Amino acid sequence: MAVFLGGLVAAFFGFIGIIIWWKPFLQLLAGAIPVGLLLGGALAAYLGYDEVKDKLPDLPFLKKKSSEEEPTFESTSDVEKYKEEAEKYKKEAEELRKELEKAKESS
Repeated sequence: MAVFLGGLVAAFFGFIGIIIWWKPFLQLLAGAIPVGLLLGGALAAYLGYDEVKDKLPDLPFLKKKSSEEEPTFESTSDVEKYKEEAEKYKKEAEELRKELEKAKESS
């Protein structure tokens, strides 16, 4: 009940304030409209960017560089090095799995 009465009192004083300060209210409103349009337009452009990007994929500034699409290796020795490292980690994981199974059996 108190919130309702407080709202009525605030609305009444707001109405009286608009009547008393009509010209400053219109000036404030006139200044707020361009700012609202500017911010609303910027928000719409920001939100519409993805839609434009999907519909027009062949624009030059939206294309990905070829280096971003596929990773390239400098040499085949790098590939072999990574394969050896992967095998090492697979063996280590298998050893740890066996140790874990032994620990479960003993407990």
